Amino acid sequence: MDAQEIFMVKQVFGSGIVEIVIWQVPQPVPPSDHPYKYRLVYVVDGQRVLGYDNERGKGDHKHVGKSEMPYNFVSPQQLMADFMADLEEDSHERTNS
Repeated sequence: MDAQEIFMVKQVFGSGIVEIVIWQVPQPVPPSDHPYKYRLVYVVDGQRVLGYDNERGKGDHKHVGKSEMPYNFVSPQQLMADFMADLEEDSHERTNS
């Protein structure tokens, strides 16, 4: 089986751009143990504000501003829900600051 795109979107959100790409892959991307490769990012003025990915060698993690922390991947649906919750929180913080 080749990698199969299961979701892709790029659109304007608030004052930036959201891009979500999720593939189902034949082998997990080490050290992840699930069959998905993903990249979810929110960029404002050319700077990543929020991002989730599972880069080879790093595994599942997220970026919030300049911080990077582990992410507990459960499913593609939960991944998108978690990203959207963080995105809404960031959007709320930007409008109230």
